[in-house]
Amino acid sequence: MSETTDLAQVAPAAPDFSGWTCPAPLRDQERIVMGHGGGGALSAELVEHVFAPAFGGRVLSSLADSAAVELGGARLAFSTDSFVVRPLFFPGGSIGDLAVNGTVNDLAMSGARAAYLSCGFILEEGVEMAVVARVAEALGAAARTAGVEVATGDTKVVEAGRGDGIYLNTSGIGLIPQGVDIRPQRATPGDVVLVSGPIGEHGVAVLSVREGLEFGVGVKSDCAALGSLVEAMLAVTPDIHVLRDPTRGGLASALGEIAVAASVGVTLRERDIPVPPEVANACAILGLDPMYVANEGKLVAFVPPAHAEAVLAAMRAHPLGAGAAAIGECVKAHPGMVTVRTALGGTRVVDLPIGEQLPRIC
Repeated sequence: MSETTDLAQVAPAAPDFSGWTCPAPLRDQERIVMGHGGGGALSAELVEHVFAPAFGGRVLSSLADSAAVELGGARLAFSTDSFVVRPLFFPGGSIGDLAVNGTVNDLAMSGARAAYLSCGFILEEGVEMAVVARVAEALGAAARTAGVEVATGDTKVVEAGRGDGIYLNTSGIGLIPQGVDIRPQRATPGDVVLVSGPIGEHGVAVLSVREGLEFGVGVKSDCAALGSLVEAMLAVTPDIHVLRDPTRGGLASALGEIAVAASVGVTLRERDIPVPPEVANACAILGLDPMYVANEGKLVAFVPPAHAEAVLAAMRAHPLGAGAAAIGECVKAHPGMVTVRTALGGTRVVDLPIGEQLPRIC
């Protein structure tokens, strides 16, 4: 046996990427980068090529905000999320509020009302006990406001310098009402696209305190639990096709994912997309597009045209949907693509972002 052959038997084989089906940039990344956690194309490729093949399973394949499962004759929504926002406290909320509202909202996007949460604290050695208590109090208050109970939890501590103060993980379960079937694959040409209010507030609020920026007018996060808003919408009709909360990657990512999942096109009207002036000004200064900036208290809905007006009215009658607007339609043309009709009469494509404009915002 040759020396070359002996070495080949001992040396570990190089990873074989030839069977991977899609594009770079995942193939070109030998290590994890921040964009893999941004909710854009890099995140999608990581899930598609690494996690989904490793985990398998029919339920996971839907890749919705929460999984709809049947257990003991009941339909449950089940979701988990981790929170690494920096800083821990920001105008309008904190990591504790995000941990509750983010998971409650993921369950609500299946039409479920959250019932119970778990909570895991990962603490860095040296973090002040007063900070931990403040986060815990915010989390408990947010749970009570959302009408959910923190039923179980866990605590771990990592060495100083190996964390960033506090990371949180929450999981949640809730019941899906009978007759409700909300998932990205149900988007249908003709559906009216609704958004529950102004976009971009959370991302700009976090950025303002993180970087010490002043935009003339204070911007607060929209962080809120949307379960009661979804209930008001479902009271009009259970036939809501899709709900999605546009968090990481903003409105652009949420709509892009829905278009791909259902193989439909989405056409938006730029003039109808609600962007607060202070958010628009901040984005103009920083070179950001509000369509890609994160939200933590907004939802997007795809509603059949016969019910769209009534659902929109119900949204506007709710405190969390007072600024709701119809912003576009689901179409047969350009499947898998989102386009915007600009105020000047042109059309532009809204691409799925590679990573995210603002990392560590949730």
